[in-house]
Amino acid sequence: MSKFRSAICLLLLLPFLLSACANKEAATSVQVQPLVTGAIPDQDPQKLQRQYSKLGAYLEKELGVPVEYRPVVDYTAAVTGFKVGDLDLVWFGGLTGVQARLQVKGAEAIAQRDVDAKFHSVFIANKNSGLKQIKNNPDFQELKGHTFTFGSESSTSGRLMPQYFLQQAGIKLNDFKGEVGFSGDHDKTIKLVEAGSYDVGAVNEKIWLKRLAAKEVNVNKVAVIWRSPAYYDYHWVINPQVKQRYGADFVSKVQTALLKLDPNVPEHKEILDLLDANKFVATQNSNYSQIEKVGREIGKIK
Repeated sequence: MSKFRSAICLLLLLPFLLSACANKEAATSVQVQPLVTGAIPDQDPQKLQRQYSKLGAYLEKELGVPVEYRPVVDYTAAVTGFKVGDLDLVWFGGLTGVQARLQVKGAEAIAQRDVDAKFHSVFIANKNSGLKQIKNNPDFQELKGHTFTFGSESSTSGRLMPQYFLQQAGIKLNDFKGEVGFSGDHDKTIKLVEAGSYDVGAVNEKIWLKRLAAKEVNVNKVAVIWRSPAYYDYHWVINPQVKQRYGADFVSKVQTALLKLDPNVPEHKEILDLLDANKFVATQNSNYSQIEKVGREIGKIK
């Protein structure tokens, strides 16, 4: 009789047990929803995949949530992905970061590399162009009549600030020979100028120096002729939707994890080296007010 009663009790309890298991599984599925990271495709996609996969593994360990790196096809796609909520944490350039934050209320710039507060572009020239070092504004006049390429149309270091500095020196885009080019990324700009497809190109200084160090540039064919003044550039921007998913303090946790990367720790140094950083430092939206101003002046922000 006692066995019969036990069986009846078990049957009566079964729906509640199944419901509890289902609720537990549902809660677990919410908890493990990945933090999706992204980055503007400013260089070779394979290099980007390696960089952000390493960083993602680190963040996953520090934050206790799955982290997924999702590549995008171009700069506009990075901004759009952030806007519609497909990307939670994105490595933007100065311009794309401003564009993204203006479209997502509550989005925050939280960290940048130590070099990003004083970033530089360089103009590189094919040696057969005959162009010499640009030392002052009058020297810019020598660029007239030569072919010229930017990187991506939305690149801060490969388009926005170089175009601004050209304008400051009295050079208009129609002063160049033919239409100015837009290569798509810094690596392509280097190769195009090296090959002589363009006489001059605007390039992110950090990527230029990294390619030089890796002996991926033919220095017999291409050289730097100008280095820009400093400006704010790359930074991490986080979508406010993460607070609803992971908790109100999650933004500060992500920032802390990025700032915690230590060049004296071998695993951390590998990540920092891949990202061309000595360390990450805190930043804020207001640091990019100059970028927003210039973006509006040349029509990239409306």
